[in-house]
Amino acid sequence: MQNLIKQRFYKVIPHQVDFCSLRYLEERSEKLLVRKNVAEPPLSRHDVGVMLTVIDKGGLGYAATSDLSESGLREAMRRAQLWAKREKTVINFSKVAMPQERGSYQSVLEKPWNSLSIADKLDLLHSESAQCYLNDKIVDWQTSLWFLQTEQLYLTHEGGEIRQSHQYLIPEIRVIANQGVNTQYRTFSESTYGRQGGLEILDHTGFVGKGQQLAEEALQLLAAPNCPSECMDIMLAPDQMILQIHESIGHPLELDRILGDERNYAGTSFVTLDMFGTYQYGSPLLNVTFDPTLPEQLASYGFDDEGLPAEKTYIIREGVLKTPLGGVMSQARTGLSGVANARAMSWNRPPIDRMANLNVEQGNSTLDEMIASIERGIFMKTNLSWSIDDSRNKFQFGCEWGQLIEKGELTQVVKNPNYRGISATFWRNLKKVGNQETFEVLGVPYCGKGEPNQIIRVGHASPVCLFTDVDVFGGV
Repeated sequence: MQNLIKQRFYKVIPHQVDFCSLRYLEERSEKLLVRKNVAEPPLSRHDVGVMLTVIDKGGLGYAATSDLSESGLREAMRRAQLWAKREKTVINFSKVAMPQERGSYQSVLEKPWNSLSIADKLDLLHSESAQCYLNDKIVDWQTSLWFLQTEQLYLTHEGGEIRQSHQYLIPEIRVIANQGVNTQYRTFSESTYGRQGGLEILDHTGFVGKGQQLAEEALQLLAAPNCPSECMDIMLAPDQMILQIHESIGHPLELDRILGDERNYAGTSFVTLDMFGTYQYGSPLLNVTFDPTLPEQLASYGFDDEGLPAEKTYIIREGVLKTPLGGVMSQARTGLSGVANARAMSWNRPPIDRMANLNVEQGNSTLDEMIASIERGIFMKTNLSWSIDDSRNKFQFGCEWGQLIEKGELTQVVKNPNYRGISATFWRNLKKVGNQETFEVLGVPYCGKGEPNQIIRVGHASPVCLFTDVDVFGGV
């Protein structure tokens, strides 16, 4: 199909436009779920279409279609041209040097999704589900596997051609325990453990056998006292760090948000253009990279959706803000360097500035060293709730699991742990960064942004991190 699309595209390219491109996307997905030891009907989805982009006489126009015939592409091209003539607002798009790259990218697979039958995969989910029910205080539980495969083709009128193939697996185990008005959650969440690859991800993430552990922890939380409310040190596990990175580094550094494009829907940013290169975003221990080149991460790719080659870039280095998360268009609007992060949810959405793999680089502290350095603190795991203001500055996050640290030792488990802070100062209180042994590669499949809304996949990796003087409080 891709070769046929290519032939049709070159037949419908309009004469004497400044730029023209086609982005083809085909996506297949399958989800298997077992809830309370009962398999639900498998869900499958197949979606395919193209987006045509035209830049002409300073204007930019898009048109999308699922009609992949030559006449369908020709009609979409006509509409894109029409919009290019009408839309001449932000900048002179004809002066933007659009990429004309050629290349390819393919996910690395060890064990393809289809190497196991649906029956075998359901057996695996049933086995984990059965381990989740320990007693009648476990009131709900489920296990699931969500597989996605995408095929992409990007063509430009001057011979650019990029082919990319991705496969993803997103596993989940969720356990809910209840006693009276007390409800506690423990999850191996699909909003945390997604990666790029095949069924080998289940081995790499420790999926098998996790159900019983989560159930035991949920019951432990039911019996635990409430988290104390006081200012203390806080040690965050990677599965909470990814939310902290996502909300208080990723979103505020998206260049289109800084320019005000998102203010009507998702808000603005406390970051301003003049901060890049000088602003002390965090302590000297903070190093954050944009890195779509790591093969196992959820948002790895060779090129973004405007054809810009992806490469590892330091966003924050030794605490200093260096580079915004802005693609070709935003770079042209600001004159700042950026990254290959123009990404679209699907064939019927235009690319906008998005996070991809945004990672905190590992440090040199062991977990034991971090714990031993804490006189009074708390170790929190697994995000449960989040709230952050429109400028992505003031935040309040809650976790599923808390464990006090007293005089250098992990002590009592506590329930309903929460903490709050201000992005502009929270990262400056980063005291220790964990080493490779504390480092985990994780991913978020549901990052929303844009009008109309776009939900995309984002990768995050992080070690355990220790922060000082944080406002901690218990929930209800």
